[in-house]
Amino acid sequence: MDVGLKRELEEKVRSGERLTREDGIALYESDDLAWLGGLAHEVRTRKNGDVVHFNVNRHLNMTNVCTASCAYCSFQRKPGEKDAYTMRIEEAVKLAKSMESENLTELHIVNGLHPNLPWRYYPRSLRELKAALPNVSLKAFTATEIHHFETISGLSASEILDELIDAGLESLTGGGAEIFDWEVRQHIVDHRTHWEDWSRIHRLAHEKGLKTPCTMLYGHIEEPRHRVDHVLRLRELQDETNGFQVFIPLRYQHDFVDMKDGKVRNRLQARTQMATGAEALKTFAVSRLLFDNVPHVKVFWVMHGVQTAQLALQHGADDMDGSVVEYKITHDADNYGTPNKLTREDLLDLIRDAGFQPVERNTRYEVIREYDGPDPLRREAPQPMRV
Repeated sequence: MDVGLKRELEEKVRSGERLTREDGIALYESDDLAWLGGLAHEVRTRKNGDVVHFNVNRHLNMTNVCTASCAYCSFQRKPGEKDAYTMRIEEAVKLAKSMESENLTELHIVNGLHPNLPWRYYPRSLRELKAALPNVSLKAFTATEIHHFETISGLSASEILDELIDAGLESLTGGGAEIFDWEVRQHIVDHRTHWEDWSRIHRLAHEKGLKTPCTMLYGHIEEPRHRVDHVLRLRELQDETNGFQVFIPLRYQHDFVDMKDGKVRNRLQARTQMATGAEALKTFAVSRLLFDNVPHVKVFWVMHGVQTAQLALQHGADDMDGSVVEYKITHDADNYGTPNKLTREDLLDLIRDAGFQPVERNTRYEVIREYDGPDPLRREAPQPMRV
């Protein structure tokens, strides 16, 4: 990158001036990751100090039966397939209750778009889960699922959200976003929820007082300009609603596990390479720099691997997603031994080892507990990148 452009971008960031589409594309074209990471770390430190937020959550997928066959997805199954499943609500509650002793604060629920389950299954499941786990926040359903509920119920999204909130819903999940630009989206998505409906549903949720996450699936067939476009759409919606709490870049995964049944459901992997660690860190940094109106950027360690997740904390991220017993949507993030579960103590160690102070939060980003940071007496104690 030209030295003059570098200086111009630095001045914009440090003065708080909003970066443009052209700025975002120029940042992606830079091969100076240390410079990018340092600039993003300045912004992250200005917003969140030397803190890394985390929560202890569990993921619950009540069915993997799905009418869609998205090109990147290895999770979906068709009715009648050998490992297709749909939990009775009583089963889902029993499974959730078995996690209670781990002091979880959030249950994260995402499902396939089941062709036959009735609408009433979903609010009833939330009511019974909330009754069984009254102190656990329910973060449930993508905008794609809400759109599906409109079809099977005949209700509007507004009516659906009202009923789900009454049943205990505290937040939507951020899924279904993938990449919004149609140039890419038409090749990777096999459901009918695109930017217009995704944004409509999150706008409604924000109007009703819900705070939600937003996501981006990167590292497949998209180009950097598509990532910039994706973030700027979300940034504009955030200007309008101020309802997004956190942005979560999600690294596209190859199918390391589900091919055990002989079927490779991920139709992209024959012509794609997963994003490298450097590309992941660049994506976190550029996203943090562009997203001037969203307070948090989260790294989901399951999709990035533990070491890359720690490095992301030096490249703009200030939140590390909580512990996961079994995450069925994607798998082993690097295919080299990434664990499928981290305990609260594991997360504390990882955050301190990266040089930050851990702060446990709830779904609404309210502080539950502040923990001690890295031991200052430890030899060569890690420290965050200084700004």
